[in-house]
Amino acid sequence: MSTHTYPGLVLEKQGHTAVLTLDNPPANTWTQESLAALVEVVGLLNDDREIYSLVVTGQGGKFFSAGADLKLFASGDKAVAAGMAHYFGLAFETLSAFRGVSIAAINGYAMGGGLECALACDLRIAEEQAVLALPEAAVGLLPCAGGTQWLSWLAGEGWAKRLILCGERLDAATALRIRLVEEVTGRGEALTRALELAHAVEKQSPTSVAACKRLIQAARATPPSQALPGERAEFVKLFDTADQREGIAAFLEKRAPQWRNA
Repeated sequence: MSTHTYPGLVLEKQGHTAVLTLDNPPANTWTQESLAALVEVVGLLNDDREIYSLVVTGQGGKFFSAGADLKLFASGDKAVAAGMAHYFGLAFETLSAFRGVSIAAINGYAMGGGLECALACDLRIAEEQAVLALPEAAVGLLPCAGGTQWLSWLAGEGWAKRLILCGERLDAATALRIRLVEEVTGRGEALTRALELAHAVEKQSPTSVAACKRLIQAARATPPSQALPGERAEFVKLFDTADQREGIAAFLEKRAPQWRNA
């Protein structure tokens, strides 16, 4: 187990799982420095062949993340706005493209850029007291880090409009009902459940997981008539990997596979 500290972030490696804690009290807000650090961290994890999963959570029991600190925009400086928009987009698109499985353990308020961070993850586990919202329009702004796109994809256009245009806040039960989150846990239990899912990923071939994730996400923009040939091509390409050979051999020999992520 190892721990590294970045601006507003704490990274801990537990076996094949990386746990990234958003740590900028009191509300775990994002800064340009922490967004840049997220890009760096995901890049390092992509290069670390021993890491298969990434769990993202918030420090403390009240906030996952409240997004950006609005004081940054009080001056009305468009250059500041453009810089933050750039880093928000870069950070969460990088998170979305993480080669392994990313899981948000939402342990409290996930507001604005906090919710967009969770939307960029593959899976979302919310504690029962969590509140999810994209309140930007209430202060004359809009979600600029994927909120209008990923929320629409996950929950549908109607619910995206309720959150973004009407300023509606969701409790965890409603988020589960509309499939914005995959599971709701008791207070203080989201991280434990997220780690259980991450450990389940370890039974899967990491090279297969990476290929499957690319195909699943491609379905957002690519019609089946174009994606299906790519699916078959990815299947054949796996035969160039050591994990494919190990997976078949382990099955036939009735033993647990030893993945190499190669």
